[in-house]
Amino acid sequence: MMDSITTELLTYIQESPSPYHTVAASAERLKAAGFMELGLAEEWNLKPGGRYFVPIYGSTLLAFSIGQADGPLRMVAAHTDFPCFRLKPQAGVMTEGYGKLNVEKYGGLILRSWLDRPLSLAGKVVLRGTDAFHPETRLVDIGRPLLTIPSLAIHMNREVNDKGMLNPQTDMQPLAALFGKTEDSKSDFFVEWLANELSVPAADILSYELSTYPVEAGCLCGLSGELISSPRLDNLTSAKACLDGLLSAADPAGLRLVALFDNEEVGSNTKQGAGSAVLMQVLERVYDSLGKTRSQLLQDIAAGFLLSVDVAHALHPNYADKNDPIVKPVLGGGLALKQAASQSYAGDAEAVAVIRGLCEENGIAWQQFVNRSDSRGGSTLGSIASALVPVRTMDIGVPILAMHSARETMGTADQQALTALLTVFLR
Repeated sequence: MMDSITTELLTYIQESPSPYHTVAASAERLKAAGFMELGLAEEWNLKPGGRYFVPIYGSTLLAFSIGQADGPLRMVAAHTDFPCFRLKPQAGVMTEGYGKLNVEKYGGLILRSWLDRPLSLAGKVVLRGTDAFHPETRLVDIGRPLLTIPSLAIHMNREVNDKGMLNPQTDMQPLAALFGKTEDSKSDFFVEWLANELSVPAADILSYELSTYPVEAGCLCGLSGELISSPRLDNLTSAKACLDGLLSAADPAGLRLVALFDNEEVGSNTKQGAGSAVLMQVLERVYDSLGKTRSQLLQDIAAGFLLSVDVAHALHPNYADKNDPIVKPVLGGGLALKQAASQSYAGDAEAVAVIRGLCEENGIAWQQFVNRSDSRGGSTLGSIASALVPVRTMDIGVPILAMHSARETMGTADQQALTALLTVFLR
């Protein structure tokens, strides 16, 4: 039987097949809890005790609550995006009567994990509006199986299990339709299909940002239901836990803020990424609206704390030597504190002590993660964001297997631990 945290996580993931949908699903939960929506291009009139959220270009969201009393600045951050295939412009490709879609990689995918799966499309389509500066944007989730990327039969590639290299341009174009060999000139078939799907003229479709995603929903597995198998665990586990922590905070003293950034998988250096000025700008606007000085903001940043929340690499039972020989988190062992001498994960000794102390004081299971010394490992948005907003920061997250696969695996207990920590941290 699923616990409520797992049920809600899988529902959230299913509602979030693109970063735009992640923001929409998050906004609905915030509105239901009484948070007021703000616009970046609007004047803000904020009040102590108020709860607000700000969508940023559709794929990033910042939410915050202002305490009735002064207190510490505590922030948590995660990302809304995940590895996938993005459609290129003029996506329709004809090959011998087969209709395919021209795609490119978004982020570091495990290419082979995307083969032979039913895939759908989600994202946004931008339509002709009242004038050139005011186009109409529609959120789109087809929600049914549309595409597949077929493997080449082993009889035609006898070395597939030995080598099996895949070229993202030639091997990974999804099959979308069958037209017969007489229709080789039908290169605009995708836009025509999309127009019909949206009930608009094809000429009104000016642009789109559409991504493939696996249609199969997440589920429990394991002999006792102790595992979760799902797409997009990286990093919707973190986004959901951040939201849950903020929503559970009744009226904490000081400012509590959740930042859900886009574009972490491609470096964060965008207007809506953690490498932008948007977090600092929002903080400045909050303090200004409350009649506080920039000096007060800088003091609170210096005394504040940011948790950068992203998944960690669990020990793989078939590849145990890929983890550090001593520090190796396992599924079900609790959330992971992520450390790296290179600072690819943000943190220092004091930050580790604070989070470890919170976990131990509240009976929350925790572990540590470091990369092997001969492995470069990954990185997160924590170091990027804290370089722009110089606040003490710690990288944490749930350990998972098959990171950046089309489908990943985690322990149910670890999401419970992460949610518990973020609830304690933000209260």
